[in-house]
Amino acid sequence: MNESFRKKKNPRETALSILNTVDKGRKTLDNILNEVFDEKNPIPKRDRSLINALVYGVLRWRGRLDWIIGHFSKTRLNRIEPEVLNILRIGLFQVIYLDRIPVSAAVNTSVEMAKSARSHKRRSLGPWVARFVNGVLRNAVRGYETVPFPDMDKDPLSALAAGKSFPKWLIKRWLNCFGIEETGRLCDAINTIPPITVRTNTLKTAREDLIKSLEPDVGKIEPAAYSPDGVSFFNPKVSVPEMKAFKDGWFQVQDEAAQLVTSLLEPHPGDTVLDACAGLGGKTGHIAQMMKNQGRIVAMDKDSEKLERLGAETKRLGISIVETCAYDLEKPFEAGFPGFDRILLDAPCSGLGVLRRNPDIKWSASEKDLSRCRERQTKFLDHLARLVRPSGVLVYAVCSTEPEENEEVVTTFLERHPELSVVGCQSSVASCQSSVAGRQSVVNPLKTFPHLDGMDGFFSVCFFKG
Repeated sequence: MNESFRKKKNPRETALSILNTVDKGRKTLDNILNEVFDEKNPIPKRDRSLINALVYGVLRWRGRLDWIIGHFSKTRLNRIEPEVLNILRIGLFQVIYLDRIPVSAAVNTSVEMAKSARSHKRRSLGPWVARFVNGVLRNAVRGYETVPFPDMDKDPLSALAAGKSFPKWLIKRWLNCFGIEETGRLCDAINTIPPITVRTNTLKTAREDLIKSLEPDVGKIEPAAYSPDGVSFFNPKVSVPEMKAFKDGWFQVQDEAAQLVTSLLEPHPGDTVLDACAGLGGKTGHIAQMMKNQGRIVAMDKDSEKLERLGAETKRLGISIVETCAYDLEKPFEAGFPGFDRILLDAPCSGLGVLRRNPDIKWSASEKDLSRCRERQTKFLDHLARLVRPSGVLVYAVCSTEPEENEEVVTTFLERHPELSVVGCQSSVASCQSSVAGRQSVVNPLKTFPHLDGMDGFFSVCFFKG
């Protein structure tokens, strides 16, 4: 575990360290939390729950919190030291959203953290910071419910950005695409805490048996609406890795939209399949179980450490047909590289479709990222096209619903590769496809949205090589 996190005994101090690290932009929230919740240095469940609530809550509602802080602070937000601003956000979030924490505790613990706050140059800021934090929070406690927000009729962009807590550039895009009402519903869906969704490992068990095994460990649990192997639940009583069903390899954590992507690939026993950006192997495991652990899967990624973890994951799941390959798709494949019956490219993207699970992306992504992602995604597809065997398929997927990473990539790719064509979804995803009918501008992509489908935002399309 990172030393800066290990030294923090108080969960609020740990949450502050996490938020400060997120702001530096060097690591994703997932990677930071993996360091903090290191199994070798366990954190008590109660503290862990509070840390998660504070970190995710502040990131989810940062825009709204900042609007309220700005109303009560005589110092402009951009002049407040980042660490002090995060202390204010943590305190105000507790006041507004965590009704089990006394207001006095929320304010007093924030003031205590402010006493040791430091500038970006790591200099102590002095005792005035504690007085500043105390004054802003106490004024906010008395008046946050009456703070005026921008008028929806006069300025919907500012109203939605501040009220729903999103950056203006993203709200502007959605307003142009969806209009005011649907943008508001999309924002509300993203701001709603999602369930934990898992995929049954059918190599070891059936969905009904998995649900029965999980019932003692979780709150509300139900089968997923579209994926035949999906299960969703809330309020786990223990962490997922501590669950017996997890240790026994009965499931992988995977959103329902991601499960449908693999169903679109529709691998069969005996196929030779390339998972081109395998990561930690969520879709690799799904491919293997659809193949009934018969055939050959090459799990490719440029990150060797991820591939090592993927190897351990396949053992947990009882999968024996996966081999790993460290390769950077930025480079074209050399002549003689083998072909595949089916290729899945779950491409690196902006991640704007998974904001409800990764709220840090709200504040780290930019509109410029979309063009860069599009160029990279198209390059990866170009390199993979030659590896598709005749009558084979190439599935392109991203956890983004933005046109640059969706239709624009497909259009550019098809112009460059007339030997490939888009084919419709298979029967395994037909029910979900019908739910998104009318929302596609290329032939039969799979496109999901949090506010319409109750799952992450994904775009996926299947190319066939005739």
